[in-house]
Amino acid sequence: MAKYLMSVWGPDSDYEKEHYGYASQEEMMASFEATGKFNEKLQQEGYFVFADGLDAAKTATVVDGQGDKPIITDGPYAEAKEYMAGFWIIDVPDLDVALKLAAEASAACLGKVEVRPMQTGPEA
Repeated sequence: MAKYLMSVWGPDSDYEKEHYGYASQEEMMASFEATGKFNEKLQQEGYFVFADGLDAAKTATVVDGQGDKPIITDGPYAEAKEYMAGFWIIDVPDLDVALKLAAEASAACLGKVEVRPMQTGPEA
């Protein structure tokens, strides 16, 4: 089994819109319901590790503790047009399964989903 991060990306401005970038309240609620059903499927199939949504990127705080004193900066680390809005961590047999699940996740949440493998680290 291999762990993957499936991340959902979108413009930070969606957080300021009435329905968080969805066309209507109904579309938003339907997407939330579909995402909930997708999460249940992941759990039933034993692939679910963790999932959650993120607050707006502007609420982020960057901490640089490399010097004598930590430097704390308000706002996201990177300036970008789109930011991670939510994510899943899944544990699946291979990349093919991860990509199939990402397609289902994208359809449920109505957003693009990026798939990245987790580092396994050096062998002991």
